[in-house]
Amino acid sequence: MPEIITVTNQKGGVGKTTVAAALVCGLHQRGARVLGIDLDPQGNLAFALGLDIGSGHTVYDVLTGAAMIQEAVISTQYGDILPSDIMLSTAEVAFTAPRREFMLAQQLNLLSGAYDFVVIDTPPALNILTINAYVASTSLIIPMEAEVLSLVGISQIQDTIEAVRQSFNPNLKVLGILLNKFNARLTLSQEILELAEEVACQLDSQVFPTKIRRGVGVAMAPAHGQSVLTYRPASKPALDLQSIVSIVAGDRFPLPEKS
Repeated sequence: MPEIITVTNQKGGVGKTTVAAALVCGLHQRGARVLGIDLDPQGNLAFALGLDIGSGHTVYDVLTGAAMIQEAVISTQYGDILPSDIMLSTAEVAFTAPRREFMLAQQLNLLSGAYDFVVIDTPPALNILTINAYVASTSLIIPMEAEVLSLVGISQIQDTIEAVRQSFNPNLKVLGILLNKFNARLTLSQEILELAEEVACQLDSQVFPTKIRRGVGVAMAPAHGQSVLTYRPASKPALDLQSIVSIVAGDRFPLPEKS
């Protein structure tokens, strides 16, 4: 069974897609077999990794039974991608079948043995798409900016995580809260860090020791169809994100030494 990691926060603009793209790219760089799944109707993960999703099957086709998951997966130089579809915005009314919370998990079971890691990028909402991701996942990573509203979003996620654990996926764990756009010199950042550590404790988790620093390369990389790991690999955010990839990859997939 692969490690299935969902990157989640119901608040938008906290760096979910940046983190998901870095995980897909970084794990692939280390020789892992990795699949990125874009569950956000906006389709930012596929765009960020250079995919043209104007044609072909999407995750919506897979979830509605119009295509097999193997038919919809696209291979790229950064790993395999299951692209999104704007039709996912209708998920709450379109997906009404019994056990609709297990749609994604059932599809991923069809890929048994094909991947070491699956990374799921989620929409900025706690809806049926997010629930499907949680039910299918072994673990969650929760990015947040070092600001109060982002912390409020995490507090609201707690109830959803606990509900999924009780009803669908008792083994779901939170790998950690990941602070993004962090500036250790700011008093606010330090205060948010302390509050985030309290929330992490309630989730039986941690705040990752590595915080993601600001850098212009993060904003520019998607326009070039790349993760910041390949667009500006020596930048501060890229180095920070590689550290997070190392935590996820563990000893099985170390970062290759430069020749």
